[in-house]
Amino acid sequence: MHASTEADAPIRVENLRVSFTQRGTVTEAVKGVGFSLARGECLAIVGESGSGKSVTARALLGLVGPNAVVTADTISVGGRDMTDSSESEWRAVRGSQIGYVPQDALGALDPLRTVGAEVAEGLRNHGKRSRSERADRVVGLLEEADVPEARVRAGQYPHQLSGGLRQRALIAAARSAGPPILIADEPTTALDLRVQGRVLDNLDRLRGTGVSLLLISHDLSAVARLADRIAVMHRGVFVEQGRVEDVLAHPCHTYTRTLIDSVPTARARRERSPGAVPGPPGPPVLEAAGLTKTVAGSGGARRTVVDRVSFSLRGGEVLGVVGESGAGKSTTAHMAVGLEEPDEGVVTLLGQPWSGLSEARRRTSRHRVQLVQQDPLGAFDPRFRVERIVAEAFGRPTRHNVRAHRERIAELLESVGLPLELMGRYPAQLSGGQRQRVAIARALAVDPDVLVCDEPVSALDRTVQAQVVDLLARLSERLGLAVLFISHDLGVVRHLCDRVLVMKDGRVVEEGPTERVFAEPEHPYTRELLAALPELPPRSTVPGGARG
Repeated sequence: MHASTEADAPIRVENLRVSFTQRGTVTEAVKGVGFSLARGECLAIVGESGSGKSVTARALLGLVGPNAVVTADTISVGGRDMTDSSESEWRAVRGSQIGYVPQDALGALDPLRTVGAEVAEGLRNHGKRSRSERADRVVGLLEEADVPEARVRAGQYPHQLSGGLRQRALIAAARSAGPPILIADEPTTALDLRVQGRVLDNLDRLRGTGVSLLLISHDLSAVARLADRIAVMHRGVFVEQGRVEDVLAHPCHTYTRTLIDSVPTARARRERSPGAVPGPPGPPVLEAAGLTKTVAGSGGARRTVVDRVSFSLRGGEVLGVVGESGAGKSTTAHMAVGLEEPDEGVVTLLGQPWSGLSEARRRTSRHRVQLVQQDPLGAFDPRFRVERIVAEAFGRPTRHNVRAHRERIAELLESVGLPLELMGRYPAQLSGGQRQRVAIARALAVDPDVLVCDEPVSALDRTVQAQVVDLLARLSERLGLAVLFISHDLGVVRHLCDRVLVMKDGRVVEEGPTERVFAEPEHPYTRELLAALPELPPRSTVPGGARG
């Protein structure tokens, strides 16, 4: 831990409370937390969605919103008492004294402004440098944030950058006015492991220059790599605090142990459920042979995104497809589900042609293969309640079958572990894990033979992620579903999948039984991916003493 006194700590918070009032109901999101942050130190606040960690961070920026009431004995930022500050006083501090890196880079960056203009905003707002000096400084900031071809990227728009590059651009923007404090709110969520590593390395370099870092995360692997201290937050309170190595190796609180047990790298390979021992392998349910797909590139040239990919998938089997962004995983999934046509190669479903058909011919078998996407919220009609979303596949009830219709919806919700009272809720009223379960229930409504899951858990908390992964495993075993599981998270793939395909630059570079690929990788790229797989410190079996 970095040495400092309470008085000179860049951030000092005592008895912080945040409550929200909506339709006459008061909800207390943060219930009296306190902490300090030394110069050059990284404190991580971890917990699930809804635990209060992001609200805590926004309270240190004066960004909790108009319906919030914030009280504290002390909120000190950069030596300034901000406990009862006005919005104009917060504006003077934001950017100059404390920078903010939000989670959703695409949503945080203005799609109508270049990346360079976004990075330069902090320089303009705080009167830093002339226009020409700002342009040079923007390039320097992007280079410091590990953005390649920084001058070119400065002139591009957010949609022209990968997720990892957008996240690094946000770090550059947060650092533009040189604040000594940085808050990073879930900065690596849904990023590939190697890209995650680059973002964390960049944050670590900043910490090495004396920047104080408050890391908000549900990813304990990232926390173990970067943080000095950890505060575990649950239902608005800190249930455990301490040095990272102490808390992760000797967790005291039940909730901390639950979080640690949910990390895929710490979980044993799943075992088949009792009574779900697979029988002799049947014929392939879904087959792909020599799939190739090209897209238009710069200057009118064609770029190959999937190059001669082949695989077969049997009932009750889970096949994982892994690789970094741009490897061709999602395009392969879209061709498998019939949303895109291959330029070359064929897809066969239940022994019959699936690719190359007209939509009218494909429609008769469309229910046989269903897609579960990464962001179910974007796939749901926000005007529909859960009951109608799940029932979309088999239509609205008639006056003769209302009871049977409702019983079928209840059966589907129960099959994915959702309480029946959620039937009347809208998508926006559900948590991320609940929405993903609704998406799976809707896919199961038509009794499919194949479930294609495209990054279905990458943006979920680890505990929720574990629940959804275990649900997919049970469904595959109980229903004999064939599951094509697209992911960049090797820990999840190892836990769930029977076999794995490793893709790089559109090609399959390695395939085989999951345990063999993980234990004895043959291709250098597979070994490189596995080397980037984060690990937690060994956990002691002896419980520690009370830690608050």
